[in-house]
Amino acid sequence: MKEAVSVSIGSSIRDKSVVINLLGEEVLIRRVGTDGDMKAARQMYRELDGKVDAFGVGGADLGLFVDGKWYPLHSISPLVKDVKLTPVVDGCGLKNTLEVRSARVLEDEIAAYLDQIGRKALVMTAVDRYGLLRAFVDAGYDCIFGDAMFSLGIGLPIHRERGVKLLAAVLIPPVSRLPFKWVYPIGEKQHERKPKFQSTFDWASVIAGDCHYITRYMPDHLEGKVIVTNTTTPHDVELFRGAGVKYLMTTTPVYEGRSFGTNMMEAGLLAASGYREKVDYRHANCYFTMLESLVDAVKFKPQIQVLN
Repeated sequence: MKEAVSVSIGSSIRDKSVVINLLGEEVLIRRVGTDGDMKAARQMYRELDGKVDAFGVGGADLGLFVDGKWYPLHSISPLVKDVKLTPVVDGCGLKNTLEVRSARVLEDEIAAYLDQIGRKALVMTAVDRYGLLRAFVDAGYDCIFGDAMFSLGIGLPIHRERGVKLLAAVLIPPVSRLPFKWVYPIGEKQHERKPKFQSTFDWASVIAGDCHYITRYMPDHLEGKVIVTNTTTPHDVELFRGAGVKYLMTTTPVYEGRSFGTNMMEAGLLAASGYREKVDYRHANCYFTMLESLVDAVKFKPQIQVLN
């Protein structure tokens, strides 16, 4: 049996393991949280290197892929510095191959409903989910990109793709050297609720992005909204249902009530395929092409659940 492990600096409450079949191979996918302890995460990577078939980096990004350019996050790279044998991914590959199909799947499955509520998308952080930006921009949605609002706490909605590119070019290099916890909740902070910018949520018909960002900042009422996300636990699903969300799309498949992160599923695909090379997102075109072929082979596609 193949094994892929997502070592996450997020909360251990969200840990889950399940055996799935990918490409005709039985693969154990296992998510292990360290509750914000980066030293423990680095030690786990070191101890499991060469003993598992692929690693996912959970609760963090090794970098941000914006408009074909890779911006490394220097505060995160030490986590995997000691890994020499096992390929390491952070989900960037699936964010830019699988998640770009999200708007297309919405059109295929709930177009009539979108005609009623309009096509207005709030993408929580586009620099982290550029595939979602591409999906909704290319599908003709009116968009707000919440990078300044939800990552930096600045009440500045970004309405154009060029604004995201400018933000990435100007701010990511200095921000990439800040402690990661300053810009993204880790450990127990992932369970804190701090609703803000309600008018932006009210404006949107579709809310897309990282599940932790959505659940942390969303208002109590989201009647009729469509959520596009992943890493959803049963608790998250009930939170969305209680808020009145109409449809929940998970960009990665649901196994035993849980949709795993893109990093976990990307690692699972590599484990099943026998891929053993170092993944370099700085020069990712050939890798993305290979990964897209794996996505097609296993027939991954975003899944929609009716909540209300």
